[in-house]
Amino acid sequence: MRVLSGIQPSGELHIGNYFGAIKQMVKLQENNELFAFIANYHALTSLKDAEALKKNTLNTAITYLSLGIDPNKSVFWVQSDVKEVLELYWILSSYTPMGLLERAHSYKDKVAKGIHPYHGLFSYPVLMAADILLFDTDIVPVGKDQIQHVEITRDIALKFNNEHGEVFKLPQYKVDEEVAVIPGIDGAKMSKSYKNTIEIFMEEKALTKRVKKIVTDSTPLEEPKDYENCNVFALSKLFLDKEGIEDLKRRYKSGKEGYGHFKLYLKDLIWEYFKPYREKREYYLKHIDEVEDILREGAKKAREIAKEKMEIVREKVGIYSSEKGFKNA
Repeated sequence: MRVLSGIQPSGELHIGNYFGAIKQMVKLQENNELFAFIANYHALTSLKDAEALKKNTLNTAITYLSLGIDPNKSVFWVQSDVKEVLELYWILSSYTPMGLLERAHSYKDKVAKGIHPYHGLFSYPVLMAADILLFDTDIVPVGKDQIQHVEITRDIALKFNNEHGEVFKLPQYKVDEEVAVIPGIDGAKMSKSYKNTIEIFMEEKALTKRVKKIVTDSTPLEEPKDYENCNVFALSKLFLDKEGIEDLKRRYKSGKEGYGHFKLYLKDLIWEYFKPYREKREYYLKHIDEVEDILREGAKKAREIAKEKMEIVREKVGIYSSEKGFKNA
């Protein structure tokens, strides 16, 4: 089973990225063929600072490796190292109805949040479709907000296949229902675009400060708290087993602790959970050459597959190649 997942290097990775995607990927690589890439082309829809994008791309690679992505078990690369994805993106654009993109919820939500409606943001699902279809992907792990994008990918693939035969495999999405939407410090979905994240590798003082900003209600200290609608509880249970969750529920009901206590408890959970990963990250920060070698090798493997797929696609749509000429095309 081939599984594909990508993540944008538009900022520091946060706990929503980890529980919503990276943790799944680390588990899936054990018994599947995992393709994991850093989506730096996608990041251009929200990040226009060249130096920041370069830095974030490297940091994202280091974070992936630190959290358990194993280049011996997966294909791991940077999106821009496989140029075929842009060619396929353009070809697929010619098979994508405008109405399909106009119905995309993610685009509408981001524009409503104040993100500028560039064409790249509007056509984001087509590039995502190219990412997926280029590698004959079976499964795409996503959060609930990305389900529609996988459905759009299937629609585009069907339209192409109806014209040219069974060229593209129709992917399926996979959602971990327990962590489908991770709340940010404001209660909305945790997202770099919304600036409401808790980064995985924050310094301890910065982490404490960020966690204290989580929005809660105004229930007095001495009264029981509503854990079902509490952002602090929703984040805390990500780090707890069933027994730990039940114990935290009892603490909320007791009326003996305030939200300040629960926020500090959450901070400790986060800090302890990622301790071994911080140590691994320190290793990669001191061995950048090793990280770059891993990305180069991953890109080489990805390109070999992409080139074979694009030869089929070019033949189907009639794209001329000077290497083959007209007679051999």
